[in-house]
Amino acid sequence: MKQPRAWQRMLSGRRLDLLDPTPVDIEIADIAHGLAFVARWNGQTRGDFAYSVAEHSLLVTDIFAQQQPSAPVKWQLAALLHDAPEYVIGDMISPVKAAVGRDYGALDDRLTAAIHLRFGLPAQIPVTVKRQIKRADKLSAWLEAVQIAGFTKAEADKFFGKQDPALTEKLTIRLRPPMEVRDEFTARHKQLMDAL
Repeated sequence: MKQPRAWQRMLSGRRLDLLDPTPVDIEIADIAHGLAFVARWNGQTRGDFAYSVAEHSLLVTDIFAQQQPSAPVKWQLAALLHDAPEYVIGDMISPVKAAVGRDYGALDDRLTAAIHLRFGLPAQIPVTVKRQIKRADKLSAWLEAVQIAGFTKAEADKFFGKQDPALTEKLTIRLRPPMEVRDEFTARHKQLMDAL
């Protein structure tokens, strides 16, 4: 019996095997382009443009840098790439991830390891750093929920944790054309790689 195709051809020409991804098949241009066109919240957000995973990743990186000002540049890079596997597997909302189960997590872990190795990060980042990035991620999700996804503050507090009003009042979600976000994501990646 013929095995189903488990690879995707990227715009760079690379062929990424989802079951056995390797660092040599990872290109930042593919990641930035894919993430700029993947909508968070299944596209159920206000505004003229979808709120992309690339835009979310930029915000998480900014929040992480504010919350962890002495963190090494490599962990800012890890924050930028925290959702990078979604350039091929899409952004599944938490209820879908729960329904799919462990297989989604295993696929995400394999892709994350290959992406991290490609850009000089350890395959698995330390648990403390992962928690710090998750904290920034939750603040971003709270902001998105309240500012563009129709949640009340009470609902956002329930699902993403109560956030510091001093932070939430200073941060605003941006909605921009995908190509503009793609280019900023690529530029931020280059800036962080150059600083390593």
